[in-house]
Amino acid sequence: MGAKVLIYLLLGIFLISSVNAATIYGTVYDLSLKKINNARVEINTSPKQVFVTQNGSYSFNVPNGFYTIKAQLIQKNTVIASVKENITIKQPGEYVLDLILFPDVEEGVEEIDFDVNEDVLGRERNGVLIVFVVLVVLLAGIGFYYFRKIRSSKEEIKEDKIIEKEEQKDDLEQIIKIIKQEGGRATQKEIRKQIPLSEAKISLMIAELEHKGFIEKIKKGRGNIILLKKR
Repeated sequence: MGAKVLIYLLLGIFLISSVNAATIYGTVYDLSLKKINNARVEINTSPKQVFVTQNGSYSFNVPNGFYTIKAQLIQKNTVIASVKENITIKQPGEYVLDLILFPDVEEGVEEIDFDVNEDVLGRERNGVLIVFVVLVVLLAGIGFYYFRKIRSSKEEIKEDKIIEKEEQKDDLEQIIKIIKQEGGRATQKEIRKQIPLSEAKISLMIAELEHKGFIEKIKKGRGNIILLKKR
């Protein structure tokens, strides 16, 4: 009789945990949005769960709670690319969290928190959203730049044009110099630390360099990684 009670009790605990469990899954990509095999993905459950991707895919079963998911691509015992995202699970269900691995330049890049409480919206959504946000920021920067020029009177434009071009050229060259010193890639936050200008002004200059084809800007969380293009 006692053995049957114990079996029923264990079965009940298992069923309760299964009902309250959620599934987090997704795909791990590189910067060109290609799926990555053999990436190491871990989540800080108790005990910690670790998954090695096959065809870029990973999956974890977790109870409700706040978690950090970390993915790394390791070659010859060296981490060459990584990413870390936060996710909050408040109810059972399936949650998609695709991960994009970035070269190991995480210092100065702000992390983004995810509070996920919705159904599956498609595996392709995160990649498309990143491209859309980059385009919106670029167009907004260019639009704001030309809007300011249009509001200025013709005389003010003639008087300020030479000075503005000289100052802008120096600032743009300084940004390129900073990126070269950082090995060809730097965060927008790091660039702003070394140039005493407003965040809006830095964003406009980066947008202009990208428009001219000198750099490439990649959105990461609430920050940007700036890559110097080879010419």
